[in-house]
Amino acid sequence: MAAKDLRIELRSRVVLNQVVPFAAVVLVLFGFALDADDVLSRVAPGLIWLATMFSLLIVVQRSFAVETADGALDALQVAGVRPAGIFLGKTAALVVQLLVLQVLLVAMAIVLYQPPNGSSGERLHLDLAGLGLLSVTLLAATCGLAFVGTIYGGLAAGATGRETLLPLLLLPVVAPVLIGATRATEAALHVGGTSMREGWAWIALLVTFAALFGIGGSLAFGALMDDQ
Repeated sequence: MAAKDLRIELRSRVVLNQVVPFAAVVLVLFGFALDADDVLSRVAPGLIWLATMFSLLIVVQRSFAVETADGALDALQVAGVRPAGIFLGKTAALVVQLLVLQVLLVAMAIVLYQPPNGSSGERLHLDLAGLGLLSVTLLAATCGLAFVGTIYGGLAAGATGRETLLPLLLLPVVAPVLIGATRATEAALHVGGTSMREGWAWIALLVTFAALFGIGGSLAFGALMDDQ
């Protein structure tokens, strides 16, 4: 499942040609809206994760549109593919795509939101310890987002008006990821007054969130497919 979804992405390049430009535009618009160097550098971690979550909606909808357009999910069930395998495979593909997006977003945020020399704003910078924390944050938070995205993407796939239903279902659930990932990223980039120790404490929340939805999704995805 993961290989199939990634091959589709490599051929269509939706993430690189559509999702990345969309996320970049979101970051630029946030910059115009907040238009203050000291504010932008302070809130940069939160803006990175907001752009990620908006982009997640596009990636999840695309992932399940491919499956529902020609009845591929039904064909997989008839072929005897285990629902847990479908769930984990689609989640793995989402994780890879989101990690590529997030690395680009972090780089863009550091460039766009870096206050000029002499400004009162906090400077965004990564040292070795911060890079380690940021890497774990991206992986843990992305797994959590991908698990939730796959669950609710499957739930909304066969529903009428799924384009508007998915954001209503998904965004409230991922609020803990937004909070935890933002605080951990603040610590990694040395802004916002969050210490490295506090950053690692938030990692525990992200890992717990991912584990709960990973286990729950593996057990419940079959029932979700049967309801489609």
